Amino acid sequence: MKDKEIKEEVLKEEVNKEVTEKKKCECEEGKDETHEHEHKHEGHTCCGKHGHKHEEEIEKLKAEIEKLKNDYLRKQAEFQNFTKRKEKEVEELKKFSSEKIITQFLGSFDNFERAIEASAESKDFDLLLQGVEMISRNLKDIMSAEGVEEISTEGVFNPEYHHAVGVEASEDKNEDEIVKVLQKGYMMKGKVIRPAMVTVCKK
Repeated sequence: MKDKEIKEEVLKEEVNKEVTEKKKCECEEGKDETHEHEHKHEGHTCCGKHGHKHEEEIEKLKAEIEKLKNDYLRKQAEFQNFTKRKEKEVEELKKFSSEKIITQFLGSFDNFERAIEASAESKDFDLLLQGVEMISRNLKDIMSAEGVEEISTEGVFNPEYHHAVGVEASEDKNEDEIVKVLQKGYMMKGKVIRPAMVTVCKK
């Protein structure tokens, strides 16, 4: 074989080799593109079903959120209704809180009117006095049942229970002792509801 023919043969082999290598490279690139197109998710090739699964999960979460929202709104409405109902009950209690005590005083008021009528007909002052005394006892019984008691005014002036409206000298009293009671004071279940109005001795 001539040198020229040998050279042409070698050249053909090299060209074929380059073509083969190029096709191989194109084939590998095509595989990579296909791989990227199909993409893997957690170690497996996505087949299109994965997207549907995500959509189902999203819809499920949306439904749960909507349910929680509705539950919250319902509870809020129930609480508001409960609050309004309790406020109304408190208002009713305040409105009629004195009903019991007024009912008890009505009996004494009836006795007082009867005493006036009887004394007016008979012109008997003693009868009126007896009726008033009976009413006074009834009122004291009512107050005692409600925990009301009279404040003592014996001894030394105490600003916690007494209200001094004046001072005066007295030979029978010591300094700061109560001389005269102008208005009785009362306590209710340990709380001063009206201090006694008094004058106090000052030498």
